[in-house]
Amino acid sequence: MATPHDHDAAELGLDEKTALLSGRDMWSSKPAERAGIPSLVLSDGPHGVRLQRADADHLELHDSHPATCFPPAVALASSWDAELIGRVGEALGRESRALGVDVLLGPGVNIKRSPLCGRNFEYFSEDPLLSGVLGTAHVAGVQSQGVGASVKHFAANNQETDRMRVSADVDERTLREIYFPAFERIVTEARPATVMCAYNKINGIYAAQNRWLLTRVLREQWGFEGLVVSDWGAVGDRVAALLAGTDLEMPGTRRDTDARVAAAVRAGELDEAVVDTAVARLRALAGRVRAQADPVTVDFDSHHRLAREVAADSLVLLRNRDRTLPLAPTGRVAVIGEFATALRHQGGGSSHVNATRVDSPLEELRAVLPDAQVDFAQGYRTAGLSDAARLRAEAVAAASRADVAVLVVGLPEADESEGYDREHILLPPEQVELVRAVAGAADRTVVVLINGGVVSLEGWHDDVDAVIEAWLPGQAGGGAIADVLTGRVNPSGRLAETIPYRLSDNPSYLNFPGEQGHVRYGEGVMVGYRYYETADVAVRYPFGHGLSYTSFEQSDFLVTPTGPDTATMSVTVTNSGDRFGKHVVQVYVTAPRRPVSSPARELRGFAKVALAPGESTTVEIALDRRAFAYWDITRDDWTVAAGQYRVQLADNAHDVTATAALVLKGDSVPRPITLDSTAGEWFGHPSVGPALTAAMTSGLTREQSDEVLEGNEGALRLLSSMAMRQFLGFLPKPIPAETLDRLMKTSEA
Repeated sequence: MATPHDHDAAELGLDEKTALLSGRDMWSSKPAERAGIPSLVLSDGPHGVRLQRADADHLELHDSHPATCFPPAVALASSWDAELIGRVGEALGRESRALGVDVLLGPGVNIKRSPLCGRNFEYFSEDPLLSGVLGTAHVAGVQSQGVGASVKHFAANNQETDRMRVSADVDERTLREIYFPAFERIVTEARPATVMCAYNKINGIYAAQNRWLLTRVLREQWGFEGLVVSDWGAVGDRVAALLAGTDLEMPGTRRDTDARVAAAVRAGELDEAVVDTAVARLRALAGRVRAQADPVTVDFDSHHRLAREVAADSLVLLRNRDRTLPLAPTGRVAVIGEFATALRHQGGGSSHVNATRVDSPLEELRAVLPDAQVDFAQGYRTAGLSDAARLRAEAVAAASRADVAVLVVGLPEADESEGYDREHILLPPEQVELVRAVAGAADRTVVVLINGGVVSLEGWHDDVDAVIEAWLPGQAGGGAIADVLTGRVNPSGRLAETIPYRLSDNPSYLNFPGEQGHVRYGEGVMVGYRYYETADVAVRYPFGHGLSYTSFEQSDFLVTPTGPDTATMSVTVTNSGDRFGKHVVQVYVTAPRRPVSSPARELRGFAKVALAPGESTTVEIALDRRAFAYWDITRDDWTVAAGQYRVQLADNAHDVTATAALVLKGDSVPRPITLDSTAGEWFGHPSVGPALTAAMTSGLTREQSDEVLEGNEGALRLLSSMAMRQFLGFLPKPIPAETLDRLMKTSEA
């Protein structure tokens, strides 16, 4: 007996097929049951399942079903722990299955080009390797539960200002080295079910209509076989989007677009095969995510415990003067700040999750310090400032009576959200005043930061004894903060983005967020720490920084070649302290002189290890060809330059602890010479240069040759940038055309 799955798209009419390629409503696709294509449910993520109720819309005017709110990507990335993030992905997959969600929209792996991006809390890092490895683990975890992931937003979606239409003007090398690699790794290693294209244009062409992006790069070069779904409302020209490679337009609120596609096919403007291919991809997605469609149950208490574990491992101990932390089990603690009782645990916008519960840092701290007296003062309000002076005075009084004051401060939700960018990186001024006042009254002061994007620490940092960057820690963040403050968990987070002294130090400062519909990525590959280290710009805390309550030693650092352009790094890590802890091994590579500008160093490998006191382990990290390559626009390919590379073991992007030299032969890259090549390129060519010099001095004695070369040395330097066809006219002796032809052919070998 035939089943619906025995039928294919050819048995559907044109109007039926085109209708399948736009949403049924805000959150589901249209079905064609007789062709084996059910309606699929898509739901916002990435750090929790945001399944809207039946009457919901995209503007958050209606509630979503309760779900675990895990820490957003800004916190997850600071764990530097792919295994841990994989477990989060698995939990997200289970909750998606339980709620009947087929595709979870996430993770977001766009690069943090500027700390002002309002959606930075949804993205992992300023570094593409870290973003890619962690994003791959996230996708693999979600999809292990029979749920599809949707990697977003492809590509160069690095700001919210004018995001629906701004053209991100980026050179190809920068795209390939900075903004593409996270997507590329996830596509090639985790096989995501879908990729979501961005709203913005890339070099003047909307991402949804960019065939080079969606077909040439994504499908042909990276081998993506899944479905490309548009961001909600990102498609302006449905026919152009299909031709480019956008398969499914979401949401299904524009009924006329289906008819436009069908009309284009009938008019011969669009090959029906394009429609059939997109329908086939939709069918394949349905088969993939419905293969394990049986309902599952969710242990929300277990997921809450996982959220607490993840949040604790994601907190970054930035400063700990005189071992102020961990807190003593007895004594008096003053906890200050509105966020200590009403924790801001996630960002605003489409990723806002209806958490199953939210822990209070104050109550959790009291629970883990039963023998201490824990007082509370509100200190500030996130809404309304009329009583700021009174609240500050109450906080100072509480701090003066305590052994240690713990301030929980940060950004209110209104300061950072999807849809708009931040204007600065400063904490609210009343909070800065509060921190300084409390620090002046307390014996010891600890600041816990709650924020989705980097904030400035200036104006108060040097007045306090300890600083913890908690980011937006998810619904169990209160317990995680208590665990780290008291030492129940040894902090092991590392910064996934740089904390600068000033916003103006950021390399994108003069080119963010652009003007008149364009944003120029003028900093090129010098994004984040790549710029700070190369330009020798001091920062408050570098990428990769993070402290621990124990100490680690790294020894026996060794780099071993494994091929013509690959190597393996090994190092022994020992916990030399008195507490269990986790350490992140960071490996950077410095390139030799190349035809392109190169950062001072680039992260090329990392691993997180857990060790008991006195325990050691050997870590090996493979460095593949891409660890040494740059994107050569003249070859349209990855290229390894010949020379001596330096492989560096570092505590962070600034502090290198060991270096090993690695000499690579590099790629043999022919450099064809033409008459339009410069004189410098002719004379600098390894085979053509000497032959050209010989041709210039042909028939002359050695003395005469030396005289010609020495006499023209200055002229050669002066005219080295001139095209050879013009340069020939300045030579004292003509070079025969046949000689030039022979030399040009030689250069092609």
